[in-house]
Order: sequence, then structure tokens, then C-alpha cells
Amino acid sequence: MDTLKNKIDFAVIMTVNRANPNGDPQNGNRPRVDYYGFGEISDVCIKRKIRNRLMEAGHSIFVQSDDNRVDDYRSLRSRAEGELNNVDMKDDKKYRVAACKKWIDVCAFGQVFAYKGGSKKVKVAKKDSKEVEEKGKDTGVSIGIRGPVSIHPAFSVTKLDPSFQQITKSVSGEGDGAKRASDTMGMKHRVDHGVYVFYGSMNPQLATKTGFSDKDADAIKEALKTLFQNDASSARPEGTMEVHKVYWWKHNHKNGQYSSAKVHRSLEVKVKEGVAEPKDIADYDIVLHELSGLKPEIIDGV
Repeated sequence: MDTLKNKIDFAVIMTVNRANPNGDPQNGNRPRVDYYGFGEISDVCIKRKIRNRLMEAGHSIFVQSDDNRVDDYRSLRSRAEGELNNVDMKDDKKYRVAACKKWIDVCAFGQVFAYKGGSKKVKVAKKDSKEVEEKGKDTGVSIGIRGPVSIHPAFSVTKLDPSFQQITKSVSGEGDGAKRASDTMGMKHRVDHGVYVFYGSMNPQLATKTGFSDKDADAIKEALKTLFQNDASSARPEGTMEVHKVYWWKHNHKNGQYSSAKVHRSLEVKVKEGVAEPKDIADYDIVLHELSGLKPEIIDGV
């Protein structure tokens, strides 16, 4: 199959209403914000959702989360060794090809296969002809694959002031259940309203290294449209997060007509003049600055 022929840039506008889009475990699971107070969703979080959507569409995924795992492997190492047990990891080139062919997320985002193998003991002969065991070199391997698809973190258009609520329990978690009390469990944090934007690119030169194709690019485009399907949780109730629009710029050659930075800057999302406190996507202006010869496909989120 031919690899990706033309460079692709994309952008996604999404809305958050009364949800925690990406909690920070080092900050009490509060919604992530950057140094300036703008909301942030990490690129790792976005890739996780893309992987889940691709897996639901029938694609093989290497980096699976425990709650969405579709096989019996409990670690990345066991999955790699189990699925590619007929490929020698010492053969770098052959292993890269096999991994990219097997898993679409490796083919798209890349992956580092780095596993410790332990030290191997070998027998050596001394001058007195007695054989002894000596510690040999570490037999671990490290194979790095650089993927053609890059994803930026998402940032909110406006600064955020996340709200919180205290949650309690009124049932016994231990004992015989005779003693019941309203015990404090902790806090839940949320973003009452926010519009986030993230960008990404697909590089044809790197695609030739992993075998990433135009068909694979279309699969990711479909995943972006459906990013929050089957993604509900206590922190993100159904319907609280939504993809508003996907912008998909397909250049006319592999190097691109414009730099990714210029393409991404051509999309501007800002609060409408006179709106003091935006509460809905209708309170924002979405401006697309024209780039001669490069017009995006604009897709509604699902």
C-alpha cells in the first residue's frame, strides 16, 4: 500500500460544559490549567481517546488502557512479545516493519520498545583450563519508532476558574453495616464552560518509514469527529464534552504549501465583542483566514 502522499494539517474545536476534561493527579485531580490560567488537555489524553475510537472501529491498538483492553495481555511488553513472537527484536528493521504493520497507533504516533532483558551468564575458560561463569552484557533491547502524526495539547480560548463540590457517602464501606454515617469522601472539580482547540499534523516523509497511508489518515479523521463517543465517566458525564468542528487541510504536495505554524494560525477562535462571560459556543467568533490555494475541509463533530 502506498504511504501518505501529501502533508496534512488539522484542528479540532471542542466544547466542555460541567465536566473535568483532563484531571491533574498532582493537583488533586483538578482540571489542568497552564501557568497563565488557560485550560489544558494533554496530548497524551487526546491520543488515548483517538486510540479508543480506532479500536472501536476494528483497528489493532498497541497501547491499550486497562478499562478498554480487548486482549489478555496485561503489559506492553507481554503484548509485544505475544503478538510478535516470531520476530527477533535484535533485528531492528524487521521489528519496526512488523510493529507498524500490526498496530495502527504505532504506525501513526510511533513507539519506543525498551525492555530490560537482564544479564546473561556465559562460560569462559581461564588459563588453568577451568571453566567458570561470568556475568555478561545486559540482553535488553531498545527500538524507537518515530511516527508521522503529531498532536498538540488542547488549550481553552479563555482563562478558566474551575468550580468544585464536596462529595460524601452515607453507607458503610466496612464492618457489618450497623454503623452508618455521612463521611466525607473528597472533592469533585469541573469546568462549567470552556471551548478548547488543538492542532495536529501528518508528515509524509515520516510516513514512508512506518507505512502510514492515506487510508490510515482517514481513519484518524473519523476518530477526531467521534472523539467523545463512549468516553463518558463520572468526571465527564455523557453529553458534557463535544467536538464542534474538525478542520482538515490537505496540501497539494508532501512538503506542504505553507508551514504548519502558518496553517494553524489561520484558524482564530475568540469571544465575541460585548460578551463578558461566554456560556455557549454561539458566544464565540470562529474566523478562518484565507490561505491562497489551500482550503480546509470543515467537518461537523458527531
